[in-house]
Amino acid sequence: MSNTLFRTKKVEQSILDTEEPEHALKKSLSALDLTVFGVGVIIGTGIFVLTGKVAKENAGPGVSLAFVAAGVACGLAALCYAEFASTVPVAGSAYTFSYASLGELPAWIIGWDLVLEFALGTAVVAVGWSGYVRSLMDNAGWHLPDSLGGRDGATGFGFDILAAALVLVLTAILVVGVKLSARITTLVVAIKVTVVLIVIIAGAFFIESKNYTPFIPPAQNVEAGSGIKSPLIQIMFGWAPTNFGVMGIFTAASVVFFAFIGFDVVATAAEETKNPQRDMPRGILGSLFICTALYVLVSIVVTGMQKYTELSIDAPLADAFKATGHPWFAGVISFGAAVGLTTVCMILLLGQTRVFFAMSRDGLLPRFFSRVHPRFRTPHRPTILLGVIIAIVAGFTSLSELAELVNIGTLFAFVVVAIGVVILRHTRPDLPRSFRTPLVPWVPILSVLASLWLMLNLPAETWLRFGIWMVIGFVVYFLYGRTHSRLGRQPESAAGGPQDPPGGTVR
Repeated sequence: MSNTLFRTKKVEQSILDTEEPEHALKKSLSALDLTVFGVGVIIGTGIFVLTGKVAKENAGPGVSLAFVAAGVACGLAALCYAEFASTVPVAGSAYTFSYASLGELPAWIIGWDLVLEFALGTAVVAVGWSGYVRSLMDNAGWHLPDSLGGRDGATGFGFDILAAALVLVLTAILVVGVKLSARITTLVVAIKVTVVLIVIIAGAFFIESKNYTPFIPPAQNVEAGSGIKSPLIQIMFGWAPTNFGVMGIFTAASVVFFAFIGFDVVATAAEETKNPQRDMPRGILGSLFICTALYVLVSIVVTGMQKYTELSIDAPLADAFKATGHPWFAGVISFGAAVGLTTVCMILLLGQTRVFFAMSRDGLLPRFFSRVHPRFRTPHRPTILLGVIIAIVAGFTSLSELAELVNIGTLFAFVVVAIGVVILRHTRPDLPRSFRTPLVPWVPILSVLASLWLMLNLPAETWLRFGIWMVIGFVVYFLYGRTHSRLGRQPESAAGGPQDPPGGTVR
């Protein structure tokens, strides 16, 4: 039984499956489209909100170093993703990569994890978008009833109609075609990046050097239970919670990691890319580099405009301009945040439907969902199903306590992909690799360690919720996925046979 749980799917078979007429996605994306997707999903609430929070509570002006640290951790993972995405250009991202290297059960686990990650991410971002839009509407004198704004009114009923409507509209766009999604994303990303550049360029004229002193505030003990550090860190290492200092930089890095979530979504579009061997590495690494540079510059500017102790937590960028006597920029920033979140929501939804599609094509989920639309060549069935479910969840739930599940799910995927790169190098050295992760196994090992470190900084409650979701996933796999897997019904030439060890046969 253990051999069947770790049976691997040959890369050649994965690629062959993409050519089946009823299950083949349309190839229409370029390197520019992928880079725009990456920038579109990475630049979201993180750059508009987290800067003030971590500067005030964890790192002071040194928050820019926290963004660098988080960017390096993501960069290590991105190098691993780039090799896999160019070698195995199939929808599903980390799920597909795991199936080719670690085996069916690990692949199921990571696929189940990604479904939760992208679903929650989409819903959370939709609710955040709704908040920005309601704020802009209130400023214009238009007011939604409390019962339709996600707030409990006198009746105790609340449904966020804006969040639900956004998800449904984006679902329709994704059904029509990924190229249309790319065109809309390009337009919205242009607006969003313009707003970020306005913050950087305009804010640079209001920087006061005294606000950078001290750049890294000295460490100081804080009361236990303050939440500055994860209880897991305290239990494992016996460290007392601290504010600031060098450790404050690393604590801040685990928080601002939220701002980088999304570059891995680019890998889910590998099957719809015209030249994935060349364009996937460019899209993944290019989008991450651009966003890291923008994050660092924004954090330097905002902490220079206003003393870190006075920064707003809810809207640090907008309030920093208000503090300098330029409220007009605050309105521009709010508009950019509202517009920008639409692309984040769209691309997270895109990523989830592609993972679901890949799992159903392999038989681990009902094959009904793996048939593409005869005209648009998109996975319309899972897109519609998941879009409706997420719209309902976003309408009724604030999800504030579940948001960190998105983070732990992403980091878990990073760990699996990094391990998979090392295993596939050993089991399939013959595979053509247009992009190779440098310094294997050291870069993947560093990626695993960096991801685990950030995971340990998350609250214990997040680990508990994540464990519960994984247990549910095991139940679903053993009741349905294992017995319906196409790999179990294919000849051994398409997969590692019963005699193969975990990771497949060395070929």
